[in-house]
Amino acid sequence: MASGDGLYARMFQRHSHPFSAWSRLLSAPLLLVPLWTRRWWLYLPIGAWFAVNPVMTPQAHDMSSFATQAMLGEESWSRDPTSEPTVLALTSVASASLVGAMVAAYQHKKGGAIAGTAVFMALTLWEWKLFAARLARETRRPG
Repeated sequence: MASGDGLYARMFQRHSHPFSAWSRLLSAPLLLVPLWTRRWWLYLPIGAWFAVNPVMTPQAHDMSSFATQAMLGEESWSRDPTSEPTVLALTSVASASLVGAMVAAYQHKKGGAIAGTAVFMALTLWEWKLFAARLARETRRPG
């Protein structure tokens, strides 16, 4: 993964636009729709949306947004994921909850699908808080 001005960093500069970040998070429930409906072809437009979302917006210029700070902090973290064990643990549990939501959707268990998705989104917001704090620490460093 490149850092600085590489392609990866430029993608995060665009994904750090608040519209991109929030719309991606709020799109997570879409992943359950093909499983619930058994319309597997729906993964094509959903996958296209998730692929285009991080680069569809212009670069964020206002760094005051929580979403912007979180995405830029995530970009920093992604260069050294082992530097934040708490984030790794949250990511694991969030991923497991999303898989659980997907299984529940396939089984038509509405409560489990909703609960798993809610846990995933809540843990993702917690991760965003940690990413934003990381960015704040990095920007306070001299030099």
